[in-house]
Formats: sequence, C-alpha cells, structure tokens
Amino acid sequence: MATRMKLKLKTVFVLYFMVSLMGLVYALMQLGQRCDCSEHDLPKDRAISRLRDELYRLQAQIRKLEATKQPQNQPPKSSLPTIFVITPTYSRLVQKAELTRLSQTFLHVPQLHWIVVEDSPRRTPLVAELLRTSGVTFTHLYVPTAKERKLQEGDPSWLKPRGVEQRNEGLRWLREDRRDQNQQGVVYFADDDNTYSLQLFEEMRNTQRVSVWPVGLVGGMKYESPVVEGGKVVRFHTGWRPNRPFPMDMSGFAVSLRLVLAEPKACFDGEAPMGFLESSFLKGLVTLDELEPKADNCSKVLVWHTRTEKPKMKREDAMQSQGLGSDPAVQV
Repeated sequence: MATRMKLKLKTVFVLYFMVSLMGLVYALMQLGQRCDCSEHDLPKDRAISRLRDELYRLQAQIRKLEATKQPQNQPPKSSLPTIFVITPTYSRLVQKAELTRLSQTFLHVPQLHWIVVEDSPRRTPLVAELLRTSGVTFTHLYVPTAKERKLQEGDPSWLKPRGVEQRNEGLRWLREDRRDQNQQGVVYFADDDNTYSLQLFEEMRNTQRVSVWPVGLVGGMKYESPVVEGGKVVRFHTGWRPNRPFPMDMSGFAVSLRLVLAEPKACFDGEAPMGFLESSFLKGLVTLDELEPKADNCSKVLVWHTRTEKPKMKREDAMQSQGLGSDPAVQV
C-alpha cells in the first residue's frame, strides 16, 4: 500500500514537471513572435506626436535651467562691474551695417551698457530703431560736431580728430547719471568700425584705474602695444612719435568709472595736435607707472582697428540719373 502510494505521488510529480516544462518551452518559443494586439495600441501618429511634445517640453526645461545656471568661476551677473561702452557714430552708407555687427558682439557680453552718441543735431530714426531692437542695454545721445572741426569731402581721416564732442558727451552723461551711485564699472571707447574679441571685455572688467593692451592693424603696423617689463608698462611699441605721453589707439585702453567720476575735468581736447587726442584725456587721469597691462602682459591682440571699405555707388548714381535708383524707403 505504501509502495503504491509512493508510485502515484512520483507519477503525479513527473506529470506536473513535464507539463510545466512544456509550458516553459512554449513560452520561450513565443518570444520574438509578433503580437496581434494592434486593436489595443494608439495610432502611430498619435504616439509619435505625444512623444515629440514631451521631448519639446523637456528641451524647454533644459534651456530654462541653462539660462539660470551660472558658469563656473563666474560671479552672478548682478555682481559684475558694468562695462560702459561709448560709441560715437555718424550717418553714412555703412552705418547700419557697422552698428548691427557691433551690437551683436555686445549681446554676448554680460553687464554691458552701450552709450551711442550720434554726430547729429537730433536722434535719427535709423539709429533709434536699431538700438530699440538690438537687445542691448543702451543710452541714445546726440551732439553735432562743430563746423570748423568737421572733415570735408576728400579730406584724409587723420587731418582732424573725429568723435571728440561725441565722446565728451558720453562722459558728461556718465558724470550726471551715475554721479550719486556707488557703482563699480569701467568706461571703454569703442568705435563702430573696429573688431572686438569677447575676451577683451572680460580683461578690462576689473580695471582699477586705467588698463591697457595691444591694438592690431593700426598706425601702419601689424600692431601697436605697451611694452611690459616686470609687470609694468615701461614704453610703447609704435612706429610714429613714440615720445607722446600715451602713444595708444583709442581702443587700446579702458578707465575705471570711479576715476572718471572723480576727475570731472578729464575730457578729450578737440584742439590737440594730430595723434595726441588719447593723451589729452589720459594725462589727467594716470601716469605711465600706474597703467595696468592686460591681455597676458600685452602679448595678445584682442581688438583690431579694422575699417569698412567705402561702397562705390557709380551704378547707383547712374540709375538715379535715369530715375531708376533704389527705393529710398528701403533702409540700408
């Protein structure tokens, strides 16, 4: 009896094992087989659309996080000293092109305030609209150049200093608008036809008095530059009148805002001899020994004195004479 019971239990166990094994084999055989369950699936286009929407949502969140994230080793934007850039400009065919290029450089510089001063008796619509849509923090000023100091058609660009009244107007605005504000900042004079590396603005940002650096393609040379020995400026590498107090290009230095405010009489002298305009401003602010060399001890060129070629309008003039000229309503 006990033996027969053991046989039955063994038979039941074997049968159970065989059935289980067959079920496992069948299940394994079904793996990879296509499931006919399309009636339960969402339509493909709806599923793709839903996934695409989710992707766009996640991308927007990432962009938002990146916009608020501070770069490593850089203080929050509000704590950065402000760079006040004074740019004199005047009406000409390439003016809008020059200002557009410059504004799009400035868009990449944090905590920058652009002071644009027109050589004009009034603000022009072209410059006003360009500044309004530039995305750059700006102040729009104007002052005309005195008639006796204006260059005439055909005069060489070096004959008379340009932008004197406009730079002084920018300084006047700073001294009035920022007079009672304990604001850290630096003042830089950026002509609208030069080319600027973004690194230049970070070099100048913490200027204590007057910082200096090389300028490329200026003075008939590959570059002009302060010469630095032992961390101090001792002389200047220049091909023309190196005995000037500060033989530098206008784009080769920046001045502390506090120093500009503390020295209200410092300005550009429109009567200064040729090549002495920069010296007329700097001589009341700093000595040679106090200059702060930047750009790796003045060994790197980060700004270039480029000039846009004056457009030739012979065909335009010919078509104008035939009444077929370009539409004056199109702003170039």
